[in-house]
Amino acid sequence: MEPIAGAAAVIPIRKNGRLWKENCPAATARNEILRATRRLGRAIWKRWTGYHARSRIEAKMRCLKSFGERIASRDPDRQTAETHIRIALMNRFNDLGIAEIERVA
Repeated sequence: MEPIAGAAAVIPIRKNGRLWKENCPAATARNEILRATRRLGRAIWKRWTGYHARSRIEAKMRCLKSFGERIASRDPDRQTAETHIRIALMNRFNDLGIAEIERVA
């Protein structure tokens, strides 16, 4: 698979990460990410780069996979229906787990 032109890897650096010697383009990119993370803070950096949304999507995909590793149906229409059922179940579980907050004045 070839890299997409103009795309950049968005990989968070470990909390205890150190700068690398800048002898290759990968080290330069990593050091820029590390400096930005230190300057902005991890939470702001994740939102600024869009990594926060990616992390949330990956968490939802893990929930979807918890219903079973693979789709059982072979027919594309049934696969679509099976996926819709799984998503509906996930949404229902989320609704059940979200606390209802009422403001008390």
